[in-house]
Amino acid sequence: MFVRSLPVVTAFFEALDTALLKIKPTAKLTSFQKTGLTLIIMGIFVTGQLNWDAFERRSLKTAKSSRLRWLVKHAKIPWEYLLQASIRNILNNYQITAGVLSLDDTDKKRTKKTTKIDGAHKIKDKASGGYVNGQELIFMVLVTDIATFPVGFRFYTPDPALSAWRKKNKQLKQNGIPAKNRPRRPVVNRNLYPTKQLLALDMLSEFVDAFPNIKIKGVLADALYGTGEFMDKAAAITGGAQVVSQLRGNQRIASKNSKTSLKNYFARQAGVVRTLVIRGGKTQQVTMLAARLHVKVHGKKRFVTALKYEGEDEYRYLVASTLSWRNEDIVRLYTLRSYIPHI
Repeated sequence: MFVRSLPVVTAFFEALDTALLKIKPTAKLTSFQKTGLTLIIMGIFVTGQLNWDAFERRSLKTAKSSRLRWLVKHAKIPWEYLLQASIRNILNNYQITAGVLSLDDTDKKRTKKTTKIDGAHKIKDKASGGYVNGQELIFMVLVTDIATFPVGFRFYTPDPALSAWRKKNKQLKQNGIPAKNRPRRPVVNRNLYPTKQLLALDMLSEFVDAFPNIKIKGVLADALYGTGEFMDKAAAITGGAQVVSQLRGNQRIASKNSKTSLKNYFARQAGVVRTLVIRGGKTQQVTMLAARLHVKVHGKKRFVTALKYEGEDEYRYLVASTLSWRNEDIVRLYTLRSYIPHI
């Protein structure tokens, strides 16, 4: 299997090489690079994992693990363009001209000591509630009528000085030390340690620049990206696309000269039960309420929808950047987040 490459793999690398030349004329793959990358792809097919030693064993030492490691680490392969070239092939082959960009993040646990893995740091373990050593990955997928596929990723690394300050500040706060006597929050170097929001905006800009002919219908993200700055910038980058995120129930809003929280505002009236038709013709029973409200933390009016799926007790609050859409269309757009593949 390793020696005799599948026709689909050979065709893939030929198409990839053609796309690379269109992106950058000097990015052509050499015969040695094509052979090495083909062995890696075939190894994944055969073993179901990315493991150099497993490739060597299953190929009866045809694919030397040392050579594969050298290829990945030292060969002058235009890695930064490979994903873009693959995306170009998919868009061209399936004649995709529009889609929705969805952003999310995930954690990858690593061993306690990771001297050779870049960006590993202490992260919160959602399952146990404790902390583990690992990496945080921000990724972006393009959701289309035909398929959903990844189009960008970034590794997030927090500023060590800020992490140390937060830990110290928490201890002092628990000991009753007033804020004026606690150390000030350090100034973060956003160039060295960009936030998750900045990394997401960078991916959006990169995609729009690389694929100007693709119409972005919307941008989806969870509550972490539900800031006014992120939503405004994401809309501007994508040419005015609808940006949908989430807000917490305690967010302050203003309506008709009264100020309250989102939770209290939508608790004043009963929700409307509707059957929502989503992608693929699937139906979903939901309860929803919607209003155009001035969100205090955003400093402007947003379209806010309180949404509750069948069987749920609490509302989630969707926030949209464009006010002209119907709330059903906003909710239907946000359901596309369920098509994000497991990373």
